Amino acid sequence: MTRDVATPDELDALERIIDNWFRRQQKELPMLLDVARDEEIERRWYARLEGEERDVTTVWLTLGQRTLKYETYFLPYPDDNKEELFELLLRRNYDLVGAQFGIGPEHAIFLTGELPFHAVDEDELDRILGTIWEYVERYWRAALKMGFASQLKDKPEKKAE
Repeated sequence: MTRDVATPDELDALERIIDNWFRRQQKELPMLLDVARDEEIERRWYARLEGEERDVTTVWLTLGQRTLKYETYFLPYPDDNKEELFELLLRRNYDLVGAQFGIGPEHAIFLTGELPFHAVDEDELDRILGTIWEYVERYWRAALKMGFASQLKDKPEKKAE
C-alpha cells in the first residue's frame, strides 16, 4: 500500500493546525505542562504531560510527508525479567489501539504510533495525547516493577496523590 505524499502547502497547513491546537491546549489542559518545537528537526514538537503513576511523560510528534509519527520513551532496557516483560508488553499490544510498544534506540522501550497526514485534525491530536498518556499510566508501574525488580525490592512504593 502506498501512501500519498503531502504537498508543501498541505504540510504548512497541518503545521499551523498542530501549533494552534497546542496553543489552545496549553490554556485549557492543566496536565499539559509544556510544548516546544525542536530547533534541529523540522516539524517536530515535544509535549510534556503530567502523570499520576509516572511524574512526566514527554510525547514527540513528527510531521513527515506521509505521516504524523508520535512516540514516548516508556522504559530503559530492563535489568531483570526481560523475557517476561517483553511478553507482557507484546500481549498488551494485541489490545492496544493507536499506539504499540516497541524496542527503539539503545534497546529502550517506546510507545509509538503514526497517522496518515490526511487524517490529522484536532480530534486526532487529542486522541494521540490521551492514548499515550493512558497507556503510560496504565502499564508503567507494572513494567517498572517487573523490569527493575532487583533495584526496587527494598524501596518504598510512591503513592499517587
